[in-house]
Amino acid sequence: MLKFDIINAYHMIVKFLQAQNGDSTLICYTDDNGIKRNIIIDAGMDATYFNPATNTFGELKTEIDGIKGRNENIDLLILTHIDNDHICGFLNLFQMDAEITNFIKKVWFNSGKLIAEKLKEEENIALAMVMHNPCTVSTGVSEGIDFEDFLLKFKFWERELIISGQEHQLYDAKFEILGPTIPQLRKLLKEYHDKTQDDVYTGTRGNDWETDVTTFIEEEGPKYRFSQDNSVKNGSSISFILTIQGKKFVFLSDSHPKPVTMALAKLGHNAETPLPVEFIKLSHHGSKANTDSKILSAFTTDHYMISTDSTGHGHPHKRTLSRIIARNPNAIFHFNYDEVRNRIFNYSDRENYNIRARFTPFINY
Repeated sequence: MLKFDIINAYHMIVKFLQAQNGDSTLICYTDDNGIKRNIIIDAGMDATYFNPATNTFGELKTEIDGIKGRNENIDLLILTHIDNDHICGFLNLFQMDAEITNFIKKVWFNSGKLIAEKLKEEENIALAMVMHNPCTVSTGVSEGIDFEDFLLKFKFWERELIISGQEHQLYDAKFEILGPTIPQLRKLLKEYHDKTQDDVYTGTRGNDWETDVTTFIEEEGPKYRFSQDNSVKNGSSISFILTIQGKKFVFLSDSHPKPVTMALAKLGHNAETPLPVEFIKLSHHGSKANTDSKILSAFTTDHYMISTDSTGHGHPHKRTLSRIIARNPNAIFHFNYDEVRNRIFNYSDRENYNIRARFTPFINY
């Protein structure tokens, strides 16, 4: 049962950090031996840790300071893919906190060099991650410290390729990996060429919030043709089902729906036998090209998490949320920015549907 009030003693808390138009999630829980564990999934834009424009630290810095202050560790740090809105906060962290490497136990990161080595393919130098002076980060070849060379200095990165079909048991948590697939990683090596590459379909600057939910639902009839995101970066995302203390959560990063749906089917989860989960963290901040009806039908839940301040690409798309409402009138949408929650649904939407939209910076279990 979801609880939305802070409690002093909890078994698990999931925090959806304000990461601008990116993703950053912290999961804190107590394992079967009573040890406090911390998992960080992505780190948003650089301001999630430090904003050079305002000279202020972000929520990721606060949370990591708390972990260190409690004499705990970052037991698993997951870099799902190389998009700036998922990884730049990590680069700031490593550049600005000289002692952080003493607190990290394990890292998952499918780097360009690692993918090339494991797949026996030619390396794509455009996938290089570079650490510059504090607060200035980028992907691509440039002067600075190669991020992979930096990680190689430490035992916490075991250079294990994380791919669809794997199951990992760590700290009394189970990860069932849904993506990426080997073909998606191979495609990343061959096709990625631009550090600012964005798919035209998902990268539009405006939003679709002026259109009402009814219009989207009526448009998406039997003849509606779903168009999937074709960004190779997004397709390379690490996505998974996470099980902790018997509760299941779905983290989709920026993954493409069709390969994930196929991975779910192999696990026995489809429209006929959907998997009950606590929540689904929607792919690509609620983009219309990353969530289709098939992937939605593979789960049963009323809770859908959306991480974005809506800058840049107009996410989430109301078309996506309308797609969910059409399938599940009891859907509850959880936002980590209150202004997005307040603006996306109009008067007509609220009059015609049981719209439930909440500002949810954390959930206690």
